[in-house]
Amino acid sequence: MSFDMVGLWIGFNLLVIALLAIDLGVFHRRAHAVSIKEAALWSIVWIALALSFNLAVYFWQGAETALEFFTGYLLEKSLSVDNLFVFVLIFSAFKVPALYQHRVLFWGVLGALVMRGLFIVIGAALLEQFHWIIYLFGAFLIFTGIRMAVHRDEGLRPEHNPVVKWARRFLPMTADYEGTRFFVRRAGKLFATPLLLVLLVVETTDVVFAVDSIPAIFAITRDPFIVYTSNVFAILGLRALYFVLAGAVAQFYYLKLGLSAILVFVGAKMALIEVYKIPVAFSLSVIATILIAAVLASLWRARRIKPGSVSAQGE
Repeated sequence: MSFDMVGLWIGFNLLVIALLAIDLGVFHRRAHAVSIKEAALWSIVWIALALSFNLAVYFWQGAETALEFFTGYLLEKSLSVDNLFVFVLIFSAFKVPALYQHRVLFWGVLGALVMRGLFIVIGAALLEQFHWIIYLFGAFLIFTGIRMAVHRDEGLRPEHNPVVKWARRFLPMTADYEGTRFFVRRAGKLFATPLLLVLLVVETTDVVFAVDSIPAIFAITRDPFIVYTSNVFAILGLRALYFVLAGAVAQFYYLKLGLSAILVFVGAKMALIEVYKIPVAFSLSVIATILIAAVLASLWRARRIKPGSVSAQGE
């Protein structure tokens, strides 16, 4: 890696840290329940930042690389939306007050950035040394997509999470939440709070999602910087998107089916790379079409089936 690229990586990460510091230290310094209006505004801000960076990539590396970034960003954004369903279940299972949810998601995102950066470095190194791994990634994505399509959600059981089991066994813990704190000190002894358990579940859940999403984006581009930056911008906007859609995620009935189709398509793209390299523009159109179709079909279903109706109860 050249000196210029090292500087670029360092500069980008410093920018991300500065954005997160402004987010938490200025705009969300005091814990409060995030309104839909506030969350929508922040969603627009994060999307605008991603598109601005995309424009910078266009002038820096050209149209093809810029298209790769945008396709990767859309792919990661769509796959990360699946996290929202799990976040709703996690906060519901732990009965996390709305007042504290933003703080958990903030630190969850910070941990996700570190873990995904590590996964990307490992994935890029493996693909560089062992080209055949791309077929393994492709097969894995196809399997994951099919499994997502046929698997029924059985609810969330945090008590089965091995990290939660370990924490409850070895960490002294308070019975109730202590504001936004993850640790408190009582009589000179340090105690963890239930909010730490929530954070641990969020972090381990993201690791599971990263196992799917990181191989997927390598089907779009092999450039580690583009892979990383598109991932980062997709994750940065995830918290705000959660508060926009938290109350409506159940209406996106066909989203999982759409995401499964996207994973199967991306997996097939990787598996066929030696036979035919599918253009990035075509990949973008397929991903966007599937995503839009899934959302529109879900909205149509939500309008057709009234809550409490016989049809709705039957499903």
